[in-house]
Amino acid sequence: MLIKFAPRFTISAKVANALLRIEAAKERILYLPATASLLATLRETARLYTTHYSTMIEGNRLEPGQIEQLLKHEGHFPGREREESEVRGYYTALEEVEKWAARGSAVTEILIKTLHAIVMAGGRQRVKPSPYRDGQNLIRDSRTRTIVYMPPEAKDVSHLMAGLVAWIAENGELPAPLVAGIVHYQFATIHPYYDGNGRTARLLTTLVLHLGGYDLKGLYSLEEYYARNLGAYYDAITIGPSHNYYMGRAESDITSWIEYFIEGMASSFENVLERMSQMQHLGLKDQEELLRKLSPKQRRALDLFRTSSTITARQVALLFGFQSRTSTKLCADWVEEGFLEIANPSNKNRSYRLAPAYESLITS
Repeated sequence: MLIKFAPRFTISAKVANALLRIEAAKERILYLPATASLLATLRETARLYTTHYSTMIEGNRLEPGQIEQLLKHEGHFPGREREESEVRGYYTALEEVEKWAARGSAVTEILIKTLHAIVMAGGRQRVKPSPYRDGQNLIRDSRTRTIVYMPPEAKDVSHLMAGLVAWIAENGELPAPLVAGIVHYQFATIHPYYDGNGRTARLLTTLVLHLGGYDLKGLYSLEEYYARNLGAYYDAITIGPSHNYYMGRAESDITSWIEYFIEGMASSFENVLERMSQMQHLGLKDQEELLRKLSPKQRRALDLFRTSSTITARQVALLFGFQSRTSTKLCADWVEEGFLEIANPSNKNRSYRLAPAYESLITS
């Protein structure tokens, strides 16, 4: 039995304005000059802060500096093993989300279950998909212990999750930010697990955005926006006349949550634009002319050369989620345009190196 999911919301003036701001920032960032090394630094910082803020929302008190030490295997914090495990699990899951997005993986129940399993595995990648909860769970106020939210019963979770996945597949024409916000809300509403629901919801949101073309080079952190004002986050996602799922929550109008979510995206995108603009003034001016010769895809492909002197069409396919024929044609075009040179001409093991004119963009 499939429980049909049909969210009620309005694209208010506030939502429409924020969507326009998102598109404007996205377009400017796409064409803003940035070396591969700068992008890598900004991307890793975003990953670090995403991990910090998302686990902080759940009560984790490891600071960004400690998290950085932990992820580089340079630190251990006795007595805080649970927090360390949460950080490793979230960071590993975030990396997996980026890989799924690059491959264009469809959002399925198995993928969601695997995502949750990685979140809970403390850094292990080889996991079995997590089964949904088999009993009732309650969300209580940490101080008063009063019930804040009573999710749907376990018997309905599988049908509700199937309905959510079906809704995602059927609504590809909606702007990805709207889809992501609705998915975040509904996953948190279903609360399909005893633990890890918030972290999984935020990662699933990131995946939906990346698949929809809103990866923004991996430079932004919505989690920072949530964590800066946790009260507003919880207020926005707490909708309906009752704490009981079956007493109005499922039918509630979620416009207020959508407004909060889309505003957060706009704010996060604009923050990235501001940071990149500042970096540009600090040392990119001398390379601006060179960078402007490259297309957005070529700029992104520069990242591949940070870890290897040569690349293959397969690596390009994985980076953009292309079919092999498309990536092979793209590499051939880039050779003709002078962006790449052929390093190994054999058909079976053909590889490419960056043209000397662009090598400074990797080392800067």
